[in-house]
Amino acid sequence: MINNENSDEVKINRNVFKPQENRNNNIYPGDSQESPDESFFKDTLVFIDANFLSKVSHHFGKGKYLVYDLIKFSNAMSKEQRLNCKKIFYYTAPPFQSNIPSPEEVKKNQGYQKFIKKLKEKEVVVREGRCQRLKCEDNFVFKQKAVDILLSMDLMSVPLDYPSIKRIILVSSDSDFVPIVESLEEKGVKIVLYTYYERLRNTQFSVSNHLIKSVHKYVLLTKQDFDNSPLK
Repeated sequence: MINNENSDEVKINRNVFKPQENRNNNIYPGDSQESPDESFFKDTLVFIDANFLSKVSHHFGKGKYLVYDLIKFSNAMSKEQRLNCKKIFYYTAPPFQSNIPSPEEVKKNQGYQKFIKKLKEKEVVVREGRCQRLKCEDNFVFKQKAVDILLSMDLMSVPLDYPSIKRIILVSSDSDFVPIVESLEEKGVKIVLYTYYERLRNTQFSVSNHLIKSVHKYVLLTKQDFDNSPLK
């Protein structure tokens, strides 16, 4: 169990969205809204797409990455869903390193390794892909490789490795996870999606309606989520 005894719990007032098509037939008694009893499910696992969360942080920081505590952040999401955060899975890739790394590349990698070491010390499961550099006209573009595959593999392993888990929190916006979400639901594991999107043209934040409809419910991230998880 991942605990955060020193954090100050701050409640965020916001809407939680459920897809219009509810395929859930397991309704528990005593709920006038005919929705599942969330308190029935004790523990949860939090799966975080680091690249997506980084983009959201950069957006809310207006060009600067917000500084926050990932453990507090994950615990807050879990508590909001009346769940206990049993384990956090963090999917990322180390910064690109040339054959002969530049001083800037070395500095970025040192900072990254220090951050990952702290996460592992706090028993966060870190899965690392790799970073690929591609040349696009006169500029370089950096792409993470194999990260989504690692996340998908771990999601599909949940019913076997964690048979008591019936709720999963997923922080992402990738529609590639839809088949996995649907497969897990068939096995009795429901996904609560924490995501962010904008209904604007030419925005970097969009989300597939297919993903939204596939999950049990979804919550839109706000800047307050980061602000309420300060790094001490």
